[in-house]
Amino acid sequence: MQNPVLIIVIAQLFGTSLWFSANSAADDLIRAWGIAPAEIGTLTNAVQLGFILGTLTFAISGLADRFAASRIFAVCAVLGAVCNAAFALLADGMSSAIPLRFAVGFCLAGVYPLGMKLVVSWVPERAGAALAQLVGMLTLGTALPHGIRLAGAGWSWQATILVSSGLALLAAVMIFRLGDGPHLKRQHGAPPLRLGRVFYAFSVCEFRASALGYFGHMWELYAFWTLTPALIILSGLAETGSRQLSGLAFAIIGIGALGCPLGGWWSQRIGSPRVAAAALAGSALCCALFPLTGNWPAAAKTALLLLWGATVVADSPHFSALSARACPPEIVGSALAFQNAIGFAITMLSIQLGTAWIADSGLSIAWLLLPGPLLGLLGLHPLWRRAQTR
Repeated sequence: MQNPVLIIVIAQLFGTSLWFSANSAADDLIRAWGIAPAEIGTLTNAVQLGFILGTLTFAISGLADRFAASRIFAVCAVLGAVCNAAFALLADGMSSAIPLRFAVGFCLAGVYPLGMKLVVSWVPERAGAALAQLVGMLTLGTALPHGIRLAGAGWSWQATILVSSGLALLAAVMIFRLGDGPHLKRQHGAPPLRLGRVFYAFSVCEFRASALGYFGHMWELYAFWTLTPALIILSGLAETGSRQLSGLAFAIIGIGALGCPLGGWWSQRIGSPRVAAAALAGSALCCALFPLTGNWPAAAKTALLLLWGATVVADSPHFSALSARACPPEIVGSALAFQNAIGFAITMLSIQLGTAWIADSGLSIAWLLLPGPLLGLLGLHPLWRRAQTR
């Protein structure tokens, strides 16, 4: 008998490897195209902008709830693979690269939020733990291009990126064959899916608290993932272009794939609100400490970065689970997509500021990310305070 959650999370791993595929080739792109390191942030933000506009399209139009999530996922994974391959084979500078990375991001809007909806459609009774596995695979998918680069050290950067396209095509086949789960079907008498009905979700107090926590979390998360190679170099742990850099970047980002399921296991004992709050507090502590590590031993710096990598994403699935639980079932897909759109719009600012200022700020750039988890704790406060009083 097939395990739908396992199929979905593996497909998520393969599909989301498209997201940071260009970042794994950052050193080669800087040399080949004669661009500044800050322009790697611009390429990342092109993906983010595409994802934002894609999720807004799915959310406001209601498309995420009008058609089968598995079909949307499969089509978008195929299109994303094609756009990613075109970047590897056809792009020869920023003018051609930016539209192609934007297109990859737009396609990912049909992969990540719809993957979350698929999980809830199969196992709504354990959404928090199952979504933890899903986000763990998103995290590993984010780290995967660095791992591919490490494994194929002699490959061209184009070959590394093309591997991600192949994996995304495999993800499309897996989800197309799986189909949608039996839950989240429209209830008899449910309001019609009118344009903009998704805005109703923000009138629900529990959804609003979860979304505010998520927005603070997002200020930190993708900027940290983007800056991870630079933080490793600034810490003196590896040199530019080295295999050690690829290995450490893969480990620091990829360890979140362990942090997420551990958080999911813990949530079954203390609840998603308290796990999310603990992860926000842990990553805030790492943000605050990192600029003070200049004279620390290499092992201590590495341990702090690994702890940061584990805590920075461990809260993410719980925001999705809490938001899905808070809003009406007929708009779950649209609500999650809309929450993603706002969250990823926030990431664009922190990524752009982080990549632009890191040369002057050095290790202190971590303090740019600190307001995110602190404000996220404040926004989530009504939910984790209520959980403590039970």
